[in-house]
Amino acid sequence: MLTSFEISPVLAAEGDIDEAIRQLYRDSSDRIQTALAGGEASEAVPAAEQSSEEVVDLGFFGMAGKRAPIVNVVNLMIEEALKAGASDIHLEPYEREVRVRYRIDGGLLEAFMLPKRYQSAFLTRLKIMAQLDITENRLPQDGRFKVRLGNREVDFRVSVLPVSFGNKVVMRALEKSNLSIGLDQLGFLPESLRAFQKAVARPYGMILVTGPTGSGKSTTLYSILNQMNDPGRNILTVEDPVEYQLDGVTQVQVNPEIKLTFVNALRAFLRQAPDVVLVGEIRDAETADIAIKASLTGQIVLSTLHTNDAPSAVTRLIDMGVDPFLLASSLIFVAAQRLCRQICARCRVPDEAKDQDLLGLGLELPLAKGKVIYRAAGCPACRNTGYRGRFAILEAMLIDDPVREMIIARRPPDEIKAYARAHGMRSLRQEGLVHLVNGRTGIEEIMRVTSEE
Repeated sequence: MLTSFEISPVLAAEGDIDEAIRQLYRDSSDRIQTALAGGEASEAVPAAEQSSEEVVDLGFFGMAGKRAPIVNVVNLMIEEALKAGASDIHLEPYEREVRVRYRIDGGLLEAFMLPKRYQSAFLTRLKIMAQLDITENRLPQDGRFKVRLGNREVDFRVSVLPVSFGNKVVMRALEKSNLSIGLDQLGFLPESLRAFQKAVARPYGMILVTGPTGSGKSTTLYSILNQMNDPGRNILTVEDPVEYQLDGVTQVQVNPEIKLTFVNALRAFLRQAPDVVLVGEIRDAETADIAIKASLTGQIVLSTLHTNDAPSAVTRLIDMGVDPFLLASSLIFVAAQRLCRQICARCRVPDEAKDQDLLGLGLELPLAKGKVIYRAAGCPACRNTGYRGRFAILEAMLIDDPVREMIIARRPPDEIKAYARAHGMRSLRQEGLVHLVNGRTGIEEIMRVTSEE
């Protein structure tokens, strides 16, 4: 009555209102500046931080009785990144400032710029948390630390790289809660999931997940391990580095300096009576040979390989020098995987793509009949990207007798692919198009993630 305006009541969750206020009125840069002035603390606390480490930190910064501003800034940066759902934090030093970016849903977004005068203290704090040598600025270093934010515990893997204007730091967030969801929660389509589950249920053999760096291979393999992890199984892993630490699983970190390589670890594993073996990555012929022989002696062997599609994994291993007969006898399943961004449900709008555009993508129009295809628009909830969250798409190839015969005969990957496609295997592009017509992603995302047939 006082304003003469018509009021439109809207029901909103408290968390959504808090998020809107945080985004509109107070971004990361403001909070960082406040923390640098000593006026704001953070909820993020290093979980492994002990009293002796705390004394060293506070003595270094000349503080007593409370955390130094730099400590608060580092904790605040981690808190902001975790709340935003970031998978990586990048600190990049330049001539006059330090840029901080978060990788969210596969893309890097700038968070804030840190004044150059704080670079040394910032880097020192991170090195102390990761238990690295704070006096070494000329060589790359790797470390890790753990933080607790509320009820969440997150491991961070830290990589320090010397660059022109200092040290670039990349921190990768590894959250164990992502591993306990199981294969059926990774976003696979039912047909691909059934093929995967059928392979996992086998008593022995090799399962490979292929794809580029950052395609979710490790998360998928760890989800399988988590599903298999019970007191009745002896599970061993050899990794470089150990990304997630799992209770009940024996994990070995590769260390070439003392000749603890994938090959030497695998040879030792075979004397440990394993039931399941995870090899972080097959990089050479010797590792491939021992892994395959392990799968032939009664173990399930899980590993990753860098190939563009599932059938190419066969050719890649043969090119490494693996005997085709041994490969055909051991390999039971190959999956090529990619991560696809999920379209934001709050701001998506119907796409006006023409039939010829859809046909150009390889979409069968009867499949899209009666379905609405969406495109990304952008809103505050998705940080104006149009996408929020990711899911996995899978090219799942079960190895049956005809494929084994083709492997032994060294048939080209195109021939193996043609057979697999004729018997139910969907390509990555086809998997993506099914998600497209189900309203889960957009055309531009399918084109970005998958290649033409």
